[in-house]
Amino acid sequence: MKIYTAKGCIEDCASAILVPHKAIEEAGYIQTLTEKNDASAKHEFHAMAQMAYFQFQDDELELDDTSSAAIHIECGERTEVLESGLLLYRDTQGGFHAIIHQDLPKKKLLEAVYRFCTRWVRLDI
Repeated sequence: MKIYTAKGCIEDCASAILVPHKAIEEAGYIQTLTEKNDASAKHEFHAMAQMAYFQFQDDELELDDTSSAAIHIECGERTEVLESGLLLYRDTQGGFHAIIHQDLPKKKLLEAVYRFCTRWVRLDI
């Protein structure tokens, strides 16, 4: 999986959650991408969302602000574009990262993705 931002290309991405700005009002716009696509992927996404939300509350989350340029994500044959929003991703070494477009409500986007992933796991157990 590859991520293209205004700062360049990130090639070692294993999983990503795209949270567009409009997901604050309608969580159905949140998208998940992973290279492994197995049954445990939803738990990985839930862990990513939970970690981001709790780290943000504790002022431990480093959010990499990006310019107004869209973020492009390629995963196999699939390409997604995040025009305005938050991108959470895990690299192939297990590191966790967050990129957000400038001037967006960080807390609200993190709350939206955390609620979405929590409901997804609870509904599917």
